[in-house]
Amino acid sequence: MPSKDTTGTTAVKAAADWGQERTEAAIALQKALLESYDQASRAWLARVQSEVSLWSDFANKISGVRSVPEALETCTKCASQRMQMAAEDGRRFVDESQQITQKIAKSLGNGWPAGGT
Repeated sequence: MPSKDTTGTTAVKAAADWGQERTEAAIALQKALLESYDQASRAWLARVQSEVSLWSDFANKISGVRSVPEALETCTKCASQRMQMAAEDGRRFVDESQQITQKIAKSLGNGWPAGGT
């Protein structure tokens, strides 16, 4: 009586399991990235609103100045605030980029096959 060859079936099952694991890992990565993108977009929207507020306040203040020194002081304060905001923008961008990169690297490090030579 011929014996059944189960190695082919086992290999197919293992490949299917591996494929399911990879699909779940990819979905988890996409979910994590979408959450990061959502948080980032909310933060940048708040940032845009603060920019609008800055320039609106500047317009109101500059329209009420009565002297050149007062106008220069108003411009200087606004420019200083804008520079601080730009520095914060840079830090936020770097932080968000690092978080996203770490999520991708962590995902690739958790079970994705390494390239072989």
